[in-house]
Amino acid sequence: MEIIPAIDLIGGQCVRLTEGDFSQQTTYDSDPLAVAQRFEQHGLRRLHLVDLDGARARQPVNLPVLERIARHTNLVVDFGGGLQHETAVRQAFDAGAAQITAGSIAVREPETVRHWLQTFGAERILIGADFRGQHISINAWAEQSERTLEEFVAAYLSQGAATFVCTDVSKDGKLQGPSLETYRQLRAALPAAQLVASGGVTTMADVEAMAEVGMYGAIIGKAIYEGTIQLKDLRRLVA
Repeated sequence: MEIIPAIDLIGGQCVRLTEGDFSQQTTYDSDPLAVAQRFEQHGLRRLHLVDLDGARARQPVNLPVLERIARHTNLVVDFGGGLQHETAVRQAFDAGAAQITAGSIAVREPETVRHWLQTFGAERILIGADFRGQHISINAWAEQSERTLEEFVAAYLSQGAATFVCTDVSKDGKLQGPSLETYRQLRAALPAAQLVASGGVTTMADVEAMAEVGMYGAIIGKAIYEGTIQLKDLRRLVA
């Protein structure tokens, strides 16, 4: 299972939100590059980089941070936030992203994201599947759509997508454990989908449980910053 630490960016700094709420923001470090280098020094090879300023502006804002991290580490970076058109996607790739995550646009404009899959390839376009309960969340997680998580993933899987970042928005930033049963059901229903768990990962036991479920990856954010998961312990899980 891929171990993927997360850096969320506001004003060029490392922050974490609770349930995506900008009023519940904690700033952890003023130097995202130093944080990324620390991840790399502990043997981690991936990074989930989210431009929260970009998500609000509906266009990338923190591309210079992405560029610095890409230039000064060997991390495989997937980048998300504010990617609303193909120009922005190309800008992210030009700045050094290996992959991008199509978030809310994957719900609102499926034709656009299908075009990206065809243009750039499924290995470079990850589909963000934000959910609460059994349904997809939209509009910065403030609303529930009528589409179920399984329907959403199945539709994109049939259209060529391979990897899905499945974020339980009710657990994000709360350190209350991941939605193991939801992931277990989704794995059983759609075994061909490469599912990356996000939201609620709190302990090494959580990480090991998701590996047992058969998740393709796990994104770990607040647990690292709060110290409930130690980087030295994650190192042993990196093949």
